[in-house]
Amino acid sequence: MLTRRHIRVKVMQTLFAFNGTESDDFTKDQKFLLYSIDNMYNLYLLLMSLLIEINKKATNHLETAQKKHLATEEEKNPNKKFINNQLLQLIVNNERLKVQLEDRKITNWQLDNEYVDLLYKEIKNSDLYKDYMSTKTSTFKEDKNFVIDIFKEIIAPNDKLYDYLEDKNLTWLDDLPTVNTFILKLLRKLKETSDPVTLTPKLYKDIEDKEYAINLFKKTLLNQSKLGEEISGKTNNWDRDRIASLDMVLLKMAICELLHFPSIPTKVTINEYLEISKEYSTPKSSIFINGILDKLLKEYQNDGKLNKVGRGLM
Repeated sequence: MLTRRHIRVKVMQTLFAFNGTESDDFTKDQKFLLYSIDNMYNLYLLLMSLLIEINKKATNHLETAQKKHLATEEEKNPNKKFINNQLLQLIVNNERLKVQLEDRKITNWQLDNEYVDLLYKEIKNSDLYKDYMSTKTSTFKEDKNFVIDIFKEIIAPNDKLYDYLEDKNLTWLDDLPTVNTFILKLLRKLKETSDPVTLTPKLYKDIEDKEYAINLFKKTLLNQSKLGEEISGKTNNWDRDRIASLDMVLLKMAICELLHFPSIPTKVTINEYLEISKEYSTPKSSIFINGILDKLLKEYQNDGKLNKVGRGLM
């Protein structure tokens, strides 16, 4: 679920906020880093539970209408296509997902159910819903495509939901694009016979990714004086105070990767930090960072400082 780029962003944010020295006790900041990463999984669960609650809302609405004293013929015999949507039922009835929602106490929508109401009304008023409900039967593929469309076009871009998530947890704003993209990919892969474990993915691809997050944070922080000297040697014509603080953090992380992470190819390191700088720093940051890293890389290669292992890692 978690990509190396997102790990780099989380480390960058923690280092930028911490702004300490090698002698500081950074235990709390490392805990914050891991908490921030772990909380990304809570966001995934929160959005998946939103689909469950919308389906429940539709079911309750239909049952209430049926019980009316003067119910119309349509209310007595409603189209149950949406509440019986096969993909939604896979999610609603997934026991592993239920356990994780309970364990992590994801109960937001029971307390803040106005957001469920809001999204349910938007879905019902949409052309997507009208087209989907124009028939009473459907295939699993049609059901899946409908859920994907409402998530992509109604739920994910909803401004009020965005504001709600921002209010609940600031770190979620950076996580949201990644989590939304992951959910869409997951929904597209789901089949009638999908293993229930599919809906409860691992946060880290493997233990190496978690170790990478911790080591990148620690090694950058513990070596930041030396890393700063490396940068200073290549920025003689720059006023240090005018170099964006975030650019300094990204450069230190990138140099740390080049020197202390032998299994990561140099091209991967440079490309990743250039992309992160384009998204999070100033418009000219990527050009500045690329220039510094290019000079340092050539110097390290000439001096034999790079200790990369594996084919094609230089």
